Amino acid sequence: MISIVDICDLCGLDRDQIEAIGEHEHLPNVAAAALASYLLHMNHGVEKIRDMIVDDIKLAIAEQRNAHAAELLMALRHLYDANPALQQQWMSRAL
Repeated sequence: MISIVDICDLCGLDRDQIEAIGEHEHLPNVAAAALASYLLHMNHGVEKIRDMIVDDIKLAIAEQRNAHAAELLMALRHLYDANPALQQQWMSRAL
């Protein structure tokens, strides 16, 4: 039986990121991991994942699910930590 750890290892994202993609796209974790793997291998795919997580954060805040918004924010932070190119984009926009 395949575990969530195996799924994470296959696609290169952590559990929270996979779950955020699944939530955004209304997919089970395995399908979300497959989508994540696909996106990570295409141009601007990481940015698409970022946008999905940001959309989920906005929705959670609008629905006053603050604990969930905080979990999603940590998933977004981990995505930025793992992808220096995203950090560079953010820094160039902030300046």
